[in-house]
Amino acid sequence: MNAVINDIEAKHRALWALGDYAAIASQVVAPLGPALAHACGIAPHHRVLDVAAGTGNAAIPAAATGASVVASDLCPELLRQGRARGAEHGVTVDWREANAEALPFADDEFDVVMSCIGVMFAPHHQSSADEMIRVCRPGGRIGVLSWTPEGFIGQLFATMKPYVPAPPPGVSAPPLWGSEPYVRTLFGDAVIDVATERSGLPVRAFADGAAFRDYFKANYGPTIAAYQGIAGDPDRVAALDVDIAALGDRFLQGGAMDWEYLLVTARKR
Repeated sequence: MNAVINDIEAKHRALWALGDYAAIASQVVAPLGPALAHACGIAPHHRVLDVAAGTGNAAIPAAATGASVVASDLCPELLRQGRARGAEHGVTVDWREANAEALPFADDEFDVVMSCIGVMFAPHHQSSADEMIRVCRPGGRIGVLSWTPEGFIGQLFATMKPYVPAPPPGVSAPPLWGSEPYVRTLFGDAVIDVATERSGLPVRAFADGAAFRDYFKANYGPTIAAYQGIAGDPDRVAALDVDIAALGDRFLQGGAMDWEYLLVTARKR
């Protein structure tokens, strides 16, 4: 079993090193991190953990409040880019390589534990949810922002699903974290004061679905991996090209796409 888990971890680490996620983080989804940090009520005296932090979209604004922030991620390349971004913003963040399903931190260590479109991609959802709860102190706040299954990115994964291999047993679909009942089940009675909000990120970066497709083909690890897996079949490549462009066109209204997300905050019991 450990060999299987280690193989999944290695594949995820490689997946997120593909392309240029830092470009997406800064050019497209940048507003999400400050939204999550604000919802978590981060203050200067807080010790904060950002789980699956990527390049620091939530960790950097959290650190800007004066809080003591640790940003953990499985992918060293994202951490390297995050360090550079943090330096550019003039904030201090402790960047740590870590698996969200086995966080190298003590029980009850943090006042705030959060994740912005990050922990949703850890393959075993209950394990990562349990870890977020474990390292948060009693009464501390937990905050998670995730793409919804029905929203644009959730539908992107649904569109790519027929073109990629089935996941290993026990691995769950990332957009499930964007379902309120599902997240409530993950956290269970370990939390209180659960608050949820569905909102949308207006994305005006793409003139049409084809422009979106080409940008994600070049920059987004899961999309790059989907195309790599069918590279030897030109017909399937062409079909996926059409499907992703059509999805983008369907969501483009008045020059903008609305990328729906779910924001959940709670307190550890």
